[in-house]
Amino acid sequence: MKNIILFDDDSWANFLPLAFTRPVSELRVGILSIREKWEKHLDAKASYITQEYLAEKYPIEIKEHNYIINGTVLPDEKLTLLISQLDHNEALLWDDTLIAAHLDKVQFDNLVQKDSLDEITGIEISRDDFVKLHHVSDIFLQNDEELRRDFKLLTKGRTSESLPDHVIVHGDNVFVEKGVQLEHCVLNSDTGPIYIGKNATIMDGAMVRGGLSLGEGSVLKMGAKIYGATTIGPYSKVGGEVNNCVIQGFSNKAHDGFLGNSVIGEWCNIGADSNNSNLKNNYTNVRTWNYDSERFEDTGLRFCGLIMGDHSKCAINTMFNTGTVVGVSANIFGEGFPRNFVPSFSWGGKQGFMTYKLDKALETAEIVMARRDRSLDEKEVTILQKVYDSTSKFRKWERS
Repeated sequence: MKNIILFDDDSWANFLPLAFTRPVSELRVGILSIREKWEKHLDAKASYITQEYLAEKYPIEIKEHNYIINGTVLPDEKLTLLISQLDHNEALLWDDTLIAAHLDKVQFDNLVQKDSLDEITGIEISRDDFVKLHHVSDIFLQNDEELRRDFKLLTKGRTSESLPDHVIVHGDNVFVEKGVQLEHCVLNSDTGPIYIGKNATIMDGAMVRGGLSLGEGSVLKMGAKIYGATTIGPYSKVGGEVNNCVIQGFSNKAHDGFLGNSVIGEWCNIGADSNNSNLKNNYTNVRTWNYDSERFEDTGLRFCGLIMGDHSKCAINTMFNTGTVVGVSANIFGEGFPRNFVPSFSWGGKQGFMTYKLDKALETAEIVMARRDRSLDEKEVTILQKVYDSTSKFRKWERS
């Protein structure tokens, strides 16, 4: 089995706040995370080169021969073949960007220590040879194509579990894993594939217009309206209207309300009747907060909704403006629109914010994770402590 090492490149900050708590390659796009895609395409086991504070949870494993792959790059058959054909100490490059390399242990150590490719043979490839994510919004932008690729990858040579007669099905691109419970619902795969993970449930009256990936153990609630391309990660509950969103997993949007063109992290909760805007009233491009430049920047997008980091939550009837970015472990409530950038560990809403103290946030996280039979271990605590400390500069009220 090949040994692959997925590295975060200089664009890591563009994937915040989701990347505060994981390497970029652990982000889900389509059905699978980027890491899971590479492991399946290359029949390999992956480890990571990531931020120092994430390394204990996401360690690196170096062997005699290693495939080093940019964690923002998505695999397909063409790129997988190019990487598989690399000789030792050869690299694929695009415009001075390292896409992938096949390195022995000595050359790998030289690359890490010297940050140089001088002793490695570089092979230039064109922009048409690969797909690279550049910004967190690319997750929902690329989700349609990645859903289709992952669907083919996961279902090739396999037979779906049978669909009950009481389910209304359009098209022949529905795949159901074992243990799925389908009540009286509508599944339309004419516009994209529908993949339903093991032990997932779709309740009465739910209407799905593909593509959709519903993760293992997840639930679509009664009357849910799902437009593609949408991904709902494992052990999540989703209701209301959802359009072109990626929910990483272990999160709830269980009630009515609209969520569109959004990326939601893990362990989040969106309160009943909460809504986000994904299109400005004047139809101009959406500006979102950029952590690297520490200012709002033009995304070039007309449609962009809510970006929410892990462990964040909002109360009932919360309204999010177009292109709102919410950090890690924020708790939002109250009438009116909160600001378009809510820093990590914020507590409040339109009327103002105060700091969500770390001990209280950890206490809540522990309770929430236990509800999914998961535990908040020391590695997670260390990561959240680092995020709390490193984002204090954005909580300006702490210095007033």
